[in-house]
Amino acid sequence: MPGYGKQSAINYISLAIPDFMGLLTVVIPTFKERTNVVDMATAIRKEYPDFKILFMDDNSNDGSKEAIDGLNDPLTHMIVRKPEEKGLAASVLQGFIEADTDYVMCMDCDFQHPISALKEIKEKMDAGADLCVGVRISRKVMGLKRALGSRLVELFCKFFFVLHRKPITKDMMSGLFAINRSKFQPLIEKNWDKFELEGWKVLMDLCKFSEGKLKIDYVKYEFNSRESGESHLNPKVTIMTFHQLWGFGKVLSKLFCKIYGVSYRDMYPNEF
Repeated sequence: MPGYGKQSAINYISLAIPDFMGLLTVVIPTFKERTNVVDMATAIRKEYPDFKILFMDDNSNDGSKEAIDGLNDPLTHMIVRKPEEKGLAASVLQGFIEADTDYVMCMDCDFQHPISALKEIKEKMDAGADLCVGVRISRKVMGLKRALGSRLVELFCKFFFVLHRKPITKDMMSGLFAINRSKFQPLIEKNWDKFELEGWKVLMDLCKFSEGKLKIDYVKYEFNSRESGESHLNPKVTIMTFHQLWGFGKVLSKLFCKIYGVSYRDMYPNEF
C-alpha cells in the first residue's frame, strides 16, 4: 500500500473534494508555485469547464492553498502533503490514486506544457489509449547543453527498458501524459515503495512497473519557456533518474553522487 497511509489520505481528501465524477482529472504537482497556481487553474477552467483540477502541493507554505481555495471552484482543489512525504513523483502518484475519473493527466504548473494540448490528449484517451504521452517537438527552450543532455540520457534509458522488455515511449522524460486510471491504479498501489518517489520521471517508473502490453498514443506539442517562478532542477534529478534503471543504474547513480558531492547513503538509506 502507498507509504503515505492510503486510508488517512482518503479521509483527508474526502473532506475537501465533493463526491461526483468528472471527465478527467488534471493532476499538477507544486512546490512554491504561488505565482502560477491561480493562473494555471483559471486557464484550464476557461478551456475545459468539465475537467477536475487537483494540485498536489509539497507543503509550500507560501499561500498557494489559500489562493486556490479563494477561487471557490468545486472542481479545483489543492492537497497540501505532509513534509516528510515530499517528492514530485509521490505527489503525482498520490493524485492519480485519489482521482475518481476514468482518465488522469499529469502536467507542470509553469506553463511549459500548453493548455491547448489537453484537448487532443483527452481525445486519444477516449479513443481507447491506456497511456497518451505528450511529445516535445523541440527542446531548444531548455538550452543547448541541457537539451542535448536530456536526449542522451533518454536514449540511455531506452536501451535498458528494451533490455528488460519494458514498454518505451517516444518521449520517456515527458512530464505531460495521461493514463487510464483503472489500468494503472493497481500497478501504482502494488509497487508504491519501489517507485522513485522523490524523482521527476514518473512516466519512466510507470512503464518500468507495467505488466503486459500497453496501448500508447501520442500528442506532439511545443515545449514553452517557463512563464514565472524558478526551476527546481538540481543534480539529484540526474542521480534519481539513473537510479530508476535497475541494478546498473544504481551503480551509475552512486558514481554521479561522487561527482556532485552528494551522499548516496542519505538519499537511499534503505539500501544500507
